[in-house]
Amino acid sequence: MEQSEVGTASFMGRYLHALDGKKRLTIPATWRMQVGTPTDLVAVPSASNNPLERSVWIYPVRVWNQRLAGLRKVSSADAKVRNALSVLASRSEMLTWDAAGRLRVNDDLLKHAGLTGQVMLVGALERFELWEPEQWKQLEETVDSTVIMSAFQSTGL
Repeated sequence: MEQSEVGTASFMGRYLHALDGKKRLTIPATWRMQVGTPTDLVAVPSASNNPLERSVWIYPVRVWNQRLAGLRKVSSADAKVRNALSVLASRSEMLTWDAAGRLRVNDDLLKHAGLTGQVMLVGALERFELWEPEQWKQLEETVDSTVIMSAFQSTGL
């Protein structure tokens, strides 16, 4: 837990969960521990225009703030970046889980990712993602071991 409090959350694995009747989604306890302090989350639509790659990205707020630090310097000087960030922020939301570890993601974000029933929660290291299970399966099938090795090599792992 100490590591996640200083910003080194590492979300790994995948879980298949269902939205309940109120469209809430249970977040695995191990991932809730990774969020650390503060426990707030930021939900943003994935950055892809490809409908098969649409998901919802969930960041611990402290990780999100680290990512935004650099963008804040650029955004005030660059109108395109400033406008893009405004649109992104308008489509995003702050989240907290309830006592049972459930999140309620807004309807627009659920629609963006095509989430209506089952949801695949996918660890993506500093964040986790919400996927429509069939879309995740299709994406997973397109990534072969050479692509994974290339990603490792480009990051120095």
